Formats: sequence, structure tokens, C-alpha cells
Amino acid sequence: MNDKKNSACGIWVNDQDAARKFYVETLGFKLQTDIIMETGYRWIEVVPLGGDTALTLAKPYLGQNDVSIGGFSNVVLSCDNIIKTCEELESRGVKFIEKPNMQDWGMMQALFEDLDGNVFVLVEREN
Repeated sequence: MNDKKNSACGIWVNDQDAARKFYVETLGFKLQTDIIMETGYRWIEVVPLGGDTALTLAKPYLGQNDVSIGGFSNVVLSCDNIIKTCEELESRGVKFIEKPNMQDWGMMQALFEDLDGNVFVLVEREN
């Protein structure tokens, strides 16, 4: 797999309409895809502005028992100014469960959650 990159990662959500609105209107992500497949399954992709990797806002299939909605998402997002970004997102209603703080590994970090309790890491990118 030469010259390949991660194009998407999945985030489990309860309500795709509410999740789409949160990620696009509240977080400011770009809507990349919103289609309904022949099977009736809806595929939504949103991308952070300036990012390459999309988040798929996926609702579990009926009867799918191996899915956990909420908790740590294992997704790390970056920004240029974490204090300013957190203030802006908080003013839009984003819930931070950890305010920006310096980590032992040398970067500023904050934690926030989406409407379903999926937790994301936000770090300040080094310039």
C-alpha cells in the first residue's frame, strides 16, 4: 500500500440528522457525503476544514450488538490555537470535559464530547 492514507473513520451515533447538524453547524466540519444506499442504509461523511480524513456518522444496523455509542472515540483533532478554538466551540454549545492544559508529552490538549457522548481529543498543533 504505497502512497495510501486513512480516508475515513467511523463514529457511532444514535441520530444521524442530529449528528450531522452538530458536526456541520456546531463544529464547523464540511459535509462531504450524505447518501442513502439501496439497502436503506445512510452514509454520512463530514470532514474538519483543512482535513483529509472524514468521519462517518454511522448508525448501527438493526440487531448489531457489537457497537458502543459514546465513550472515547480514539480520534484526535488538531488546531492552531487551542484556547481560541475551545472558547469558540464552547460559545456554540460544545461540552468540554477537559479544559485545555499542557500534557507531560509536550502539547496542549482538551477533551470534548458530541451529542452521543463520543469523546474527542483536541490538540494544539506545533507551528
